[in-house]
Amino acid sequence: MPKCRNFQRGPGRPRRFDSSEREAIIIDAAERLILAQGLAGASMAAIAHEAGMSKRTLYEVFESRAALFASIIRRMHNTFTRPLTSSDLEKPLAQRLRLLLTPAGEKISDALPLAILRAVITEAERQPDLVHEFLREGPYALYAMIRAELDRSVASGEIRISDTEAAARLMADMAHENVLEHLVVGRPDCGQEEAHGRRLDLAIRVFLGGIGTTV
Repeated sequence: MPKCRNFQRGPGRPRRFDSSEREAIIIDAAERLILAQGLAGASMAAIAHEAGMSKRTLYEVFESRAALFASIIRRMHNTFTRPLTSSDLEKPLAQRLRLLLTPAGEKISDALPLAILRAVITEAERQPDLVHEFLREGPYALYAMIRAELDRSVASGEIRISDTEAAARLMADMAHENVLEHLVVGRPDCGQEEAHGRRLDLAIRVFLGGIGTTV
């Protein structure tokens, strides 16, 4: 769960935050509300109040609730993946996939992702725009990152795959545990990093040992 930041100051002129700081404050506030009250309780008015700012200021940073939601998913996605550096791109595909799919954060926590996923399922029919942003900034972004590395390896002759889009989706699904199990039965944070690493290593070996060598 994101830590609540304390932005209270003593007497004097209030500090002016730049755009990136205000964006972080708003996203932190939205995450806290989603965790505590679900997506239904995270209205723009409630988020503004939680962030200690006016709705007008909130809309200056995020033009819509969907745009704010997209930023939440984007930040969450960036926590669970790790962008590759120029030196990483010189490594074999197995190592690149391992780096790419290893969480960049210090600790894996299910709390926020599960709260977001439950909210998306609950609100799917009423708020299709939020579902669209969830898919675009979450699963689809992950598929695109994996596909880029598969395409890179196909171009260099390292592997042969005729449909890298389908292969990328398969690799992503193999790398993560069953979502339904997490939704129905909560999983403790303890030991998740090690378990994720073991599953990821196995997924990469199985993937490259099968589809990664076929036309």
